[in-house]
Amino acid sequence: MSKTIDLSGKRALVTGGASGIGETTAKLLVELGARVVIADINAGALAGAANRIQAEGVTAGDVVSAADVERMVADTVGVLGGIDLVFNSAGVGDDLVPVHEQEPERWQRVVDVNLKGTYLVCREAGKHMVAQKSGAIVNVSSIVGLGAFPGRSAYGVAKAGVVHLTSTLACEWGHLGIRVNAIAPAYTRTPLVQDLLDRKIFDPGLIERRTPLARLAQSTEMASAVAFLLSDWASYVTGVTLPVDGGWNAYGAAGDVMKVRHG
Repeated sequence: MSKTIDLSGKRALVTGGASGIGETTAKLLVELGARVVIADINAGALAGAANRIQAEGVTAGDVVSAADVERMVADTVGVLGGIDLVFNSAGVGDDLVPVHEQEPERWQRVVDVNLKGTYLVCREAGKHMVAQKSGAIVNVSSIVGLGAFPGRSAYGVAKAGVVHLTSTLACEWGHLGIRVNAIAPAYTRTPLVQDLLDRKIFDPGLIERRTPLARLAQSTEMASAVAFLLSDWASYVTGVTLPVDGGWNAYGAAGDVMKVRHG
C-alpha cells in the first residue's frame, strides 16, 4: 500500500459537485490523481466549478429524475471510459418545521433529493461496477440521520434512509468487490448551511457549544474522510456510516460541552 492516498487513474463521478462539500471533495480527488466528472442541477455553475477543480467533464441534471441520472452516469462513462468511484453529495436542506405544520410537498422534495437521488445514482453507477466487479461509493448521511432533531423530520428521515441504503448495498455488492460507505457530517460551512444561517434556522453558537471540538466543520474535513473511504486505505471497510462530527454523537451529557469542560 502506498504511503499516501493514491487515486491515480480512478474514474470518479461527484454529484452536487458545483459547490460545497461536493466541489471541495472533487478537487481533492483530482489532486490525488483521480479523473473526475462533476454533476449538478445548477447547470450554470458547472463550468466555473470544473475550471476550479480541473474536472475532465460536467453533466447537469436532477438526481430525482431516473432519466437524468441515467444520462449523467452515461455522460461520465462516455468522458472517462468507465466509472470506479462515486461520491453522492447532491442534497437539499429543510426548514425547521414541526410535522403537523409541514407541507407534504416540501417534505417529499427533501426526501426525494436526499434519499431517492442517492438511490438512483447508486443504482445506475452500480450497474457498471457490478459488470466490472469493482468500485467504491460514498454517500452522505448526517448527524440528523443518526438522532432525532425536532422540526427536521424530512431531512432526518431521508438521511436515516441513506444509512440503511448504504449498509444494504454494501451487503448486496460486497462479494463483487464493490464497497459502499457513507459519512455523517455535522454542521459544515457550506452554501447550504449558510442559507440555513441566513434564514436563522439555527444558532451557530448553540451548535459550537454542543460540539466537543467547539466549532463548525470545514468542507475540507469532509473531503478528507470521503477520500479515505474511496481509497484502498479503506479496502476492508464497507457498510459503515462514519460520523465526521467533531464529537457530536460522542457527547451524551446534559447542557453545553463548554460548561462541562470549564465549569
